[in-house]
Amino acid sequence: MDYIRFVLVYVVLLISSFEVFGEEPLRECYSLNDGWSVKDAEPSDAAVVEHVTLPHSWDVDVREDEIDRGTKSYSRELFIPVEWQGRRVFIRFGGAQSVAELFVNGRYVGEHHGGFTSFTFELTDKLRYGSTNYVRVMVSNNHRSDVLPVSTDMSCGGGLYRGVDLLVTGENIISPLYYGTDGVIVEQTKVNEDSASGVVKVYLSPKDLDHVNVNMRIVGSDGYEVVGRTVKAAKLSADRAVELPFTIAAPQLWSLDTPTMYDVEVSIGDIKKPLDRVVVRTGFRSVTVNDDNELCINGKPVDVRGVNYGHDRRGYGVALSREHYEEDCAMIADMGANAIRSLVGPHDGQLYEWCDENGVLAWVDMPNTRSVRTFSDICYYPHDAFRNNGFEQLTEIVLQNYNHPSIVMWGLFSLVWQRGDDIVPYIKELNSLAHELDVSRLTVGCSNVDGDINFVTDLIVLRQDVGWMKGSYEDVAVWCNQLSRNTTFSELCSGVCYGEAGVRGHNSERVDRATRASRLYPERRQRDMHERYIDIIESKGRFWGVWLDNMFDYASWRNAYGMNLAGMVEHDHKARKDVYYLYRARWNENAATLHIADRGWRERRDTLQRITVYSSVGSPTIIVGGDTIAATERSRGCYVADRVVVKGRQVVRAVDATGCYRDSVTLIVGNYL
Repeated sequence: MDYIRFVLVYVVLLISSFEVFGEEPLRECYSLNDGWSVKDAEPSDAAVVEHVTLPHSWDVDVREDEIDRGTKSYSRELFIPVEWQGRRVFIRFGGAQSVAELFVNGRYVGEHHGGFTSFTFELTDKLRYGSTNYVRVMVSNNHRSDVLPVSTDMSCGGGLYRGVDLLVTGENIISPLYYGTDGVIVEQTKVNEDSASGVVKVYLSPKDLDHVNVNMRIVGSDGYEVVGRTVKAAKLSADRAVELPFTIAAPQLWSLDTPTMYDVEVSIGDIKKPLDRVVVRTGFRSVTVNDDNELCINGKPVDVRGVNYGHDRRGYGVALSREHYEEDCAMIADMGANAIRSLVGPHDGQLYEWCDENGVLAWVDMPNTRSVRTFSDICYYPHDAFRNNGFEQLTEIVLQNYNHPSIVMWGLFSLVWQRGDDIVPYIKELNSLAHELDVSRLTVGCSNVDGDINFVTDLIVLRQDVGWMKGSYEDVAVWCNQLSRNTTFSELCSGVCYGEAGVRGHNSERVDRATRASRLYPERRQRDMHERYIDIIESKGRFWGVWLDNMFDYASWRNAYGMNLAGMVEHDHKARKDVYYLYRARWNENAATLHIADRGWRERRDTLQRITVYSSVGSPTIIVGGDTIAATERSRGCYVADRVVVKGRQVVRAVDATGCYRDSVTLIVGNYL
């Protein structure tokens, strides 16, 4: 409480300082992440009140077959200075998983259905000025048939798991209420090396104006204005955008190699003394697919190396911070990936800001998916509440993330079931809506079935495990060949997605074929699948992109051990598995890799061992005691030395030809301890 009052005293002093200097701020934004208490919504003598700082989730470590579903009450006090009378006050929630209802001073304000998008409410008429106000948010993550996703293998813990801000503005403003956006959408209609053209759409929220000047200027990375425009808008409406067309001659285009960003500043009223001002960042680029099934940015093909990215981390659940995103993105880049798929729904905008600045492509899913286990046949309910929630969530996802140039595609479905009610007509409606909202990006789906569902979106990604649970690895090559020769499927703009569970602590002398009922996930089996898949797919396939499923293990209450264990990195987002180094050796051209695989399998039975090394610095030499063995290349980046003699406890070393790069591991063979 003392801290809250200290912050509010500072706010009052800040306002007073503007009065002293004769200027009133256009808008101020204050974090409301501190000072919350949370408890079960149902009254009980045993109810425990927890004092928390946002972002917060009440499920930070989901165990097997366990997720805490229910409704909890978040509350805090908020002192509102009397000086704010005559201004407008808004509260913005970065995300609440998955249904939130807001009350202020016991009065209902509004509700939001959907756990992956932000939402804003106006509080102006609900507040007591010069007094303490009481804010309460009822948050529920109960299963519902009218809020997507209704079926997913990802354990999305409940809570206010993203930040909350208070926004104070004047009376006539650029709207913060338009689908949770900043009220400014930069639509690109034509982009090439000669020019970038489009329209800046501005949504206003006027109180007492029926006309106003709307000013727009676009500023390049060098600080110089490249476009300036003013229009006089009349008959103002909160739902109708004021449109300001623009054309930039010889633009600096956004790409993976040169992720150039522009500032788009919009103000209303007099340019020198505006009523309100908003600045958004964007970049200009085109996204197409050529006749060779290659994804192109600005007409140039991109070798898409992507990873699926879940929403949680051990010890934090879904309540990720900026530091978490920066650590994760640095690891993804270090592995050599250049594209990130936000599984099930969008991440916090901080992720896409990083992608914008660092030249990484993004695919953002809407929550239209299913679990692979319980209720796996129920992912679509053909009633109005379900359908309308999907339309609403897709609209929020597209508009809230519109200005990020790194986002190049909207995901409309993932592994949905085609039994029961036909979901394909609904996906067609979603596809039409996505193109109506955004003319500059492609749509995509992820599919593991045949049929019409694969021909709806602009792009399709085929989720495969052929040759793994049955058949042989050569079946992957056969599948690639059939896909390109089949008259119908050869017309698809197809990518591929694959993965296999692996646990660093699961070891055995014999690694059997994977089965769906298995609870043993040797890391050797995981890397064996990836070695063979990536080699065949890169040499035989004709895909616009390769997507690894997944980058990090994530909580999945419908899977064994309560985890999806197919990550390149463990659930702590720190411990790298062997497959991480496999792809680092193949994909990262800017850093050297030399890694001995199977290092977690230390105690072995046989004296003769096969040593596998992932290397981007050429064929390594294996050294054991006084013996040296040359490793041979089995596939690109993967080297093997067979019949390496290891006796008792010995150190196995790998060294490149120059002697600059080394790795080692200690093995224990036989009964030696």
